[in-house]
This record gives sequence, C-alpha cells and structure tokens, in this order.
Amino acid sequence: MICAIAETGSVTRAAARMGLSQPAITNQLHRVESLVGGALFVRSRSGVEPTPLGRQVIARARIVLSEVDALFGDMRGPSDSPGVLRLGCVHLACVASIVSRVSEMLPEREISLRIEPSTVLLAEALTHGHLDAALLGIIEGFDVTLTAPVVSRTLVPRYPIFIALSATHPLAKQDEIELGDLKDEAWISPPGADDGSLAALRASCRTAGFEPRVLYEAPSGAARPLVADGHGVRLVDPSWPPPPGTVARPLAGEPQVARLVMAWRRDRLSNEGATALYRGLAAAFADHVDDNPSFSSWWDTHPEVHPLQ
Repeated sequence: MICAIAETGSVTRAAARMGLSQPAITNQLHRVESLVGGALFVRSRSGVEPTPLGRQVIARARIVLSEVDALFGDMRGPSDSPGVLRLGCVHLACVASIVSRVSEMLPEREISLRIEPSTVLLAEALTHGHLDAALLGIIEGFDVTLTAPVVSRTLVPRYPIFIALSATHPLAKQDEIELGDLKDEAWISPPGADDGSLAALRASCRTAGFEPRVLYEAPSGAARPLVADGHGVRLVDPSWPPPPGTVARPLAGEPQVARLVMAWRRDRLSNEGATALYRGLAAAFADHVDDNPSFSSWWDTHPEVHPLQ
C-alpha cells in the first residue's frame, strides 16, 4: 500500500490500483504512520510526496516486496504456459507490428499482448509475474521502479513528445510550435498520468509562463474527435499517424521528452530470448517511424537514438 501511494502519487489512485476504498487506504496509512512514529507523505500540488521518513520506509518496503515476490516465484516454478510469452506495451503506434515482429524473432513462442497507457501498471504487472516482458515509455524526470528479477535495457534513449491539434488550428501549418503559444488552449489530460505525464505537462507549461487548463480526460482514441473539432490540444506519441482532421507537430525546444525501455523477468526469459525480443521490438518501432512525416524527419537527423542491434 505504501509503495502504491508513492508510485501513483495519490491515495485515490493507490486505492483504485489495489481494489480498495479510499477511506480504507487512508485508515491503513494512519495506522502505519502511528507504528513508525511519523508522517510518511505530505500533500503537494500534484498529489502527495513522501517525507524523509517516508522515503526510508518506502525503500525498505520495496526490499520486502522483492523478497516476497522472489519467494513465491521460487515456489511457483516455471510458468503454467511456457510456450506463451506475455508481453505488455504502452500505447504506441508500433503495437500493430509487435506481435508479428516478435514472432519472427521467437517463432517457438506464442505471443500475447496487453496494451496499457500506464507504465507504472505495466511495471507492477512485471513485478508480480503477470507479464514476462514489456515495452515501457518513461517521461524524462519520472523514473519507474523495477525490482528483481525484472531487468531492463534501453530501446530508444530519447525522443520528443509531439502536440496534436486540429488541422484547422491557426498554428497547424507551422513546422514546430512554441509551447507558450498554446497558453489559451484547453488541454486533454495525457494518458498515464500516474507515470508523471500530467505533472511533466504542468511543469513545462509553467516554465513557458502559464498554467494549462486541463478540461478533458479521455483514453487516447476517445480524445481524437475533441482534437479534430478544435475543442482541445493534447500531447501525443510522435510515431502515431495523425488521425483525419488533426496534425501532430514537434514542440520547439523539446520541452517534453521520453525514452523507451524494454523490461523483462530474468526467470521467464533467457539472455538469448531477451536479445531476440529486443530485436523484434526495435524492428516493430522502426516499422512505424514513417507514419508521421514530422517524426520521420526528426528520427533521420538523430541516428544516435536509434536502437542498438
């Protein structure tokens, strides 16, 4: 419970993750704070943050959870379905190619795929053995905790987040857009807010001199009509092809940056299997770079971020 609050930055989101009510989580937190002799969290503008005592308790709690997972992992033994590779992926354009590309590299495995906007939830699923591997998107400045036996390897070390807006918007014809020029816009909350995407948006906008008016919350697909009709703007993964009626443009100075990381459980995937999976994910991502010409231009001029082979 303590780790869930720390990772989501919110008692409400921690309660939702654990399937408990907010009062139940709050009461349990108060009991733990009485036990350890001090507050573990304080309120902040973006939710809650750990106190110095809280950081110590969280660090110890993660060690305990890791040991418990290792214990029950040893007791469970091999996966019930050794022929199935259970993959997770954040909501990227390349999900369309992951199954086929990974199947080419690991022909002996049947591929299942869970698409999830939250990297935190994917990391949690890996930790608890519900997934064998995952492709994670991590916003710069907001790391996601991975605990043994989960290990990781960077696929794309750095790429910019784009802005999506209506094709009829006055700024739509510009090659790149100044974030400050969007100060009067209504915003759609970015997916995976518990990963830090919403906090990163607010921080970037404040640096540009304004507070974003976040008026809408919608899953990635559901937000497209709002953008196309000019009701709001939103941050998007740059490899997605802009839907009809919209454009996706880079932000000047790249105020929003992320990286892609492949994470996997060492008890479910050998070194050779992990290498094959990496190559399959790299090929799947490359398949969709050209879907957005603006991103293709950026990609071609930044060979240093291309996946290693």
